[in-house]
Parts: sequence; C-alpha cells; structure tokens
Amino acid sequence: MRGTVKLSAKHQIVIPRDIRRQLGLAAGDGLLVEVQGNAILLVPRPRSYARRLRGLHKEVWRDVDTAAYVREERKGWR
Repeated sequence: MRGTVKLSAKHQIVIPRDIRRQLGLAAGDGLLVEVQGNAILLVPRPRSYARRLRGLHKEVWRDVDTAAYVREERKGWR
C-alpha cells in the first residue's frame, strides 16, 4: 500500500488513514525512523521489544538441550 503525504510548516506529516488502520496505529504510538539511501522508512515501534523477540529463531534451538548448552557456556566464563 502506498500513500502521499505533505510536510507541514512544522515539518510534520499525517499518515493516511488506510495505512494507519492496516498497521493498527493509534494516536501516541511511536515510529522508528530510518534513512535508507534516498528514502525515509517509518516502522511501528514495538510496544514490547521482549514480546517482539520472543521465539525468534526458535528453529535453531529445536534439537538442542538448552540447559546443557548454558552450563557449557558458563564454564568458559571461569
């Protein structure tokens, strides 16, 4: 989905309603801003980074005894 916005005199933009609805954005929600080359990327800020990262790459740990792995790693700390 694409939209067009205009920069106001106060350097503000309004995100089109269809895009806000699609992303579930509400007043007061945060956005992460990134410059990629000649483009500005706006991404909704996660409400909880812990929830956002939970389960990430779980397939890597599928056949691993995680308790044994942590014990071995901790041995290297000594």
